Amino acid sequence: AAIVALVACGEVSDKQKLPVVGNTKITERIVNGETVYDTVPHTVGYYRLFDQDSAVVTPETVEGKIYVADFFFTSCPSICPIMKTEMLRVYNEFQATDDLMILSHSIDPEYDTVALLKDYAERLGVADNKWRFLTGDKDEIFNLSESSYMITTTEDDTAPGGYIHSGAFFLVDTKKRIRGVYDGTESDQVDRLMGDIRKLLDETNAEKAE
Repeated sequence: AAIVALVACGEVSDKQKLPVVGNTKITERIVNGETVYDTVPHTVGYYRLFDQDSAVVTPETVEGKIYVADFFFTSCPSICPIMKTEMLRVYNEFQATDDLMILSHSIDPEYDTVALLKDYAERLGVADNKWRFLTGDKDEIFNLSESSYMITTTEDDTAPGGYIHSGAFFLVDTKKRIRGVYDGTESDQVDRLMGDIRKLLDETNAEKAE
């Protein structure tokens, strides 16, 4: 009953909040002659990519929104088709939710051009800008996957499609902090992601109301 009362008041307790994923950094600064230590959480870094409509996508694009991110390539013969089926579930479930976006980063941007991604999105039934399929500089995308999302993406001629990559889905909050990591090939994991999206939306709305 106490939890219901908290939700009804538009508040989210610390116990209800999702954890922040990634290594934190300790920084120091001088305040009134004394050293003050701050804990800085891991955040997604800067990027400048292009979506299926040729629009530039940067962190400003998702300003004030939470989002789900993943890495894929359209010619992937292994896990990507499963990932896209699962991500489509997320898209359909939250299509009317303005405060949520999806960013799918192609790790084969030379093949996955803007035009090809546009066709890919249309074949999935994505007709709005809630779900952005991103392409751009390969080195930038690989660096983003490793430094921001802490996953390894490599070219490998022996791997299906020529790439080794993660099937993870990442839930990112309005402060660019990763709040959850899920296996995008497992329906039960994606069910958990959708539950956590609702929790994070509640948390975000509560913070806005403060």
